[in-house]
Amino acid sequence: MAEKKEIKVKTKKVKKTEQAPEPKKERYFEAVGRRKTAVARVRLYTKRTGIEVNNQDFQKYFPILRLQKKIMAPLEKMKITNKLGAVVRVKGGGINAQAEAIRLGIARALVKFNPDFRKRLRRAGYLTRDARVVERKKYGLKKARRAPQWQKR
Repeated sequence: MAEKKEIKVKTKKVKKTEQAPEPKKERYFEAVGRRKTAVARVRLYTKRTGIEVNNQDFQKYFPILRLQKKIMAPLEKMKITNKLGAVVRVKGGGINAQAEAIRLGIARALVKFNPDFRKRLRRAGYLTRDARVVERKKYGLKKARRAPQWQKR
């Protein structure tokens, strides 16, 4: 049979260096919105107001009023424009696709914030992902569906 041997091991106690306590992080609700090739990562904050898109005010990033209204639509529908703020990182697509991606992201974040909002946002169409994307070009054709010109004679 194997004999049992006792082994003594010396350990050193290491003092933890005192670190400053971490600052309390703001509470947020995160969601992703997509449209065509645009992807928007939205963080909805409870203690902020206003919307920041790619480190700029959304009114500066989207100078067209129609796009500004599109972004604010879910917040206006729930009547909480001044109670919540959003920080958005958006990339890809054009400005219209980016605005629609942000709208979807804000609507999804609002549902995480308050699940009771789902029914009203769904009815308004803000929770529906628009799945239309550009169809790929096929070989032998000039575009996705456009065939080259054909001559009978």
